Amino acid sequence: MNSVTRSWLCATCRRKASTTLASRISRYSTSAGSRHDRPLRMAVVGSGPAGFYTAYRVMSKVPNTKVDMYEALPVPYGLVRFGVAPDHPEVKNCQEKFEEVASSPNFTFIGNVAIGNTGGHFDGCTIPLASMMNHYDAVVFAYGASKDKKLGIPGESELKGIYSAREFVGWYNGLPEYANLAPDLTQGDEAVIIGQGNVALDVARMLLENVDVLRKSDITEAAIETLLKSRIRRVHIVGRRGPMQAAFTIKEVRELMKLPGVGFHDIDMSLIPDEISKLPRARRRLMEIMVKGSTTRAEEAAKSWSLDFCLSPTEFLGRPDGHVDKTVFEQTTLASPFDPSSSVTGTGRKLTMLSSVVFRSIGYKSVALPGFNEAGILFNDSKGIIENDGVGRVLQIKDDESNAQRQASHLPGVYCAGWVKRGPTGVIASTMEDAFSTGDAIASDWNSDASFLKGESSSGWEALRGGVEHGKCRVIHWEDWKKIDKAERQRGLLHGKEREKFTSTAEMLSAADVN
Repeated sequence: MNSVTRSWLCATCRRKASTTLASRISRYSTSAGSRHDRPLRMAVVGSGPAGFYTAYRVMSKVPNTKVDMYEALPVPYGLVRFGVAPDHPEVKNCQEKFEEVASSPNFTFIGNVAIGNTGGHFDGCTIPLASMMNHYDAVVFAYGASKDKKLGIPGESELKGIYSAREFVGWYNGLPEYANLAPDLTQGDEAVIIGQGNVALDVARMLLENVDVLRKSDITEAAIETLLKSRIRRVHIVGRRGPMQAAFTIKEVRELMKLPGVGFHDIDMSLIPDEISKLPRARRRLMEIMVKGSTTRAEEAAKSWSLDFCLSPTEFLGRPDGHVDKTVFEQTTLASPFDPSSSVTGTGRKLTMLSSVVFRSIGYKSVALPGFNEAGILFNDSKGIIENDGVGRVLQIKDDESNAQRQASHLPGVYCAGWVKRGPTGVIASTMEDAFSTGDAIASDWNSDASFLKGESSSGWEALRGGVEHGKCRVIHWEDWKKIDKAERQRGLLHGKEREKFTSTAEMLSAADVN
């Protein structure tokens, strides 16, 4: 077992851990003595790739597993629907596998139902976490990352025209939470994107791409109208480290380089190794693309972009009307410019960049669900993850009286997958691998007489639905989602594209009620 210090436990966790966990474990956990004559009953919180891939893995490894998948929104697919760039439809092909999972008679989709959390839920249904845990053998948390990391610098919260990349991506992808974001792209021609991951490059591509190309995708019509009015002609993608340390990948850079009529400004060659050919293949290809640049010269292009390295933002400056006007950066230096893991330090030298609009793209962050403390679920606030053993078993704290240390052990029947397990990194393929590891852990535990949850019953949704459906909220099941899906596709036909998404839960629920 791993020794766990008290430093990252919140005050509430520290107060309650010693008194709460033991009672919760004795109430919920059971050995497998009598379970092999009945199916595993599992709840999955979240309907994105991590949730679906975990469900698929367990259902394929443990015969007759019954899965109830809870989703706060009326529609499934999470990041695939609301995070993947609209001009990357091929990335969404994983939905076919998810539909296969959902077609099983042992699978139940329970949409418009949040677990523990009513915040930002648009009058949907809510089930307390303790109530849910009382009716399942296992619970898997796969609800992703719903908050943004912030820079914490002057002007960030006060000035208009500063958006998070998550807000912007959610807005053009039709996420109800940001349907009314209305980003203003008309204040000038220079956009600054802080961060150099793939999401930052997605934002840049949306700003620079020909709108007629985007019209054919499932981007919202509201986003199309905003982009048509955009005055942005120059995009800076800024990072505090160098090209050898950049987080973006080859595909995203190549797409930007190939945008018709869009030019790339030359990068600082002092940050590129002299002998690129000796680099590992992936890093070599990335350096070659950046050195080669775009087919259109930046000086001759109608729009242009740059990768601005070794700059760390320190302050936003505004105009008298309260709109952002400039971003102040501190120039940084790398301890070893060609080492992918090089450390970086500030130089004290400042650089100011015009900023008609700013997008913060420095990462997402998961948050704990209400009820975690009481259930003994340890959440690391600083990392934004549920503490786990690396393969998805959620950890609890137990006191070891023999050596006066606090030890981590698996909280029986409780698991996690995806970004809430490992942090907001990777692509859908890596999320699949991560979810499979969680699924394998669940299957291994079930087949090896490990302890699982034990409450009043293992009846799952059947035990909970009465209290939910007697309320005023509307529960969405898979057949209801199919109605929403059909209505969106019909709307899309009017605009010559695959679908036009509903951007409010009210519209989604209305479509689900059509006979």
